[in-house]
Amino acid sequence: MPKGKNAIVTGSTSGIGLAIAHSLAADGCNILINGFGDKASIDAEVKELQQKYGIKVDYSPADMSKPADIAGMIDQCEKQFGSTDILVNNAGIQFTAPVEQFPADKWESIIAINLSASFYAIKAALPGMQKRKYGRIVNIASVHGLVASVNKAAYVAAKHGLVGLTKVVAIENGENNITCNAICPGWVHTPLVQKQIDDNAKAQGISPEAATKIMLEKQAIKQFNKPEQIGGLVVFLCSDTAATMTGAPVIIDGGWVAE
Repeated sequence: MPKGKNAIVTGSTSGIGLAIAHSLAADGCNILINGFGDKASIDAEVKELQQKYGIKVDYSPADMSKPADIAGMIDQCEKQFGSTDILVNNAGIQFTAPVEQFPADKWESIIAINLSASFYAIKAALPGMQKRKYGRIVNIASVHGLVASVNKAAYVAAKHGLVGLTKVVAIENGENNITCNAICPGWVHTPLVQKQIDDNAKAQGISPEAATKIMLEKQAIKQFNKPEQIGGLVVFLCSDTAATMTGAPVIIDGGWVAE
């Protein structure tokens, strides 16, 4: 199991990333969290992880749109903990619009944070992993890494690219005991998704319950994934049980892409 390993989780000051950090910490991993937010809130999250799980915790404010920041984050983990054994690329942003109306700056930002950031983090982490002959890389992709939806050109392109990157890293590093997999969730209930539900309900003049039903209609199981379920899947992919799983898009989508 991952106990005693050192893990970086990007975009982990809230939502799915924070749940992943808690899941790895509960399994005994030291954690470097990353993301933006209120300093007091982040300090409280670091303290909670330390006290609740008895592990080492550090924080990096690295901007995932800046390759130099990303390399510095990996270096920080190596210096503070001695190694980067697990890398979870979770940071992501979203913007929706038809292709012909999609702002160029939004395209560039989404590709940078949802795709390029993972490339730069993996590039920086691999030399140490290769030297130690151990590494577990988990990229948080999406069902949109496998199928498309309207008005999400940049997000879909980035997540498809992330699944492709996952496969290349996997086949290049299989002999080094380094695995690389992508988790492809359907809808996950987070504060950001709840805000989207509320905004959709207001815009359409319907109840939040009705807006939720519309959102989940593509899924056979009409339920949201929970952030801690994604965290549990990350722990599994980092465990000895999954030691021969690599290059796989692991789908947890309520049946979205089964149709």
